Amino acid sequence: MRIPKFRSVLVKVIKVLLIGCALIFLGSIYAHKIEPIWFEVKQIEINLPKLDRAFDGYRIVQITDLHAGDGTDRSQLERVVEAVNAQNPDLVVITGDHISRLPRQHIELLDTLAKLHPRDRTISVLGNHDVYNDPTPIRTALKQAGITLLENTVYTLNRNNATLHIAGVGDVFAQQARLDRVLAQLPPTGAAIMLAHEPDFADDTAATGRFGLQLSGHSHGGQIRIPFYNGYLPNYAIKYPLGRYQVGKMIQYTNRGIGMIKIHARFNCRPEISVFNLVAS
Repeated sequence: MRIPKFRSVLVKVIKVLLIGCALIFLGSIYAHKIEPIWFEVKQIEINLPKLDRAFDGYRIVQITDLHAGDGTDRSQLERVVEAVNAQNPDLVVITGDHISRLPRQHIELLDTLAKLHPRDRTISVLGNHDVYNDPTPIRTALKQAGITLLENTVYTLNRNNATLHIAGVGDVFAQQARLDRVLAQLPPTGAAIMLAHEPDFADDTAATGRFGLQLSGHSHGGQIRIPFYNGYLPNYAIKYPLGRYQVGKMIQYTNRGIGMIKIHARFNCRPEISVFNLVAS
């Protein structure tokens, strides 16, 4: 009588193991092949202090961490560009890590960014991968694509005698961020937005009291987010790794990025295109 009972238990155990293996297999396919190319277009409304009514409804589209060539091919970059253009952006910002490694064929993929068509401009800052891989050819590629690169500098937008300032710092990880230089160039009036690859720089930005919003990337949102584990988070992306935060009187937003590093997989952390609709107070 014990043998049939043992067989019944064994069959149940085998079924559970087979179901578990099937789930792991399917989950692996999803994380490696489906979610990494299934990007989300996220709409965010930002009530920006000091924003003149001439800029009310201004649309900024942010992409970040493209990591071109390292798991992000030309086809995916073109899909991203198409999705960005479909948002009818006034301004496009790219917050660093255009590539992961330096091979020439990766740099050449950045010519895809020339197809971005905001009403005003496409603006970018460098990330740690850009800086550590020799930023010179990246600067050249961005210039050829018609992109304005901010390195501790400010770009001012004008509408009907009103101004909106977009600032960008050098890479924080590489100790190239010079907030003092940015502040020296920043006019005393008009709303101001900071672009900084590493989100935890928000503490320094907010402390100036001059910026209403900082846009960042770097974290990839952790890439793998499951219960009790929020993925791999690099230095300078620990405090503000994902989404929207209030840092003093400033809003910090951390985009999940397009590309990947380390494990080329995403789970519960889709690639993101952020669309910011600015509202005048």
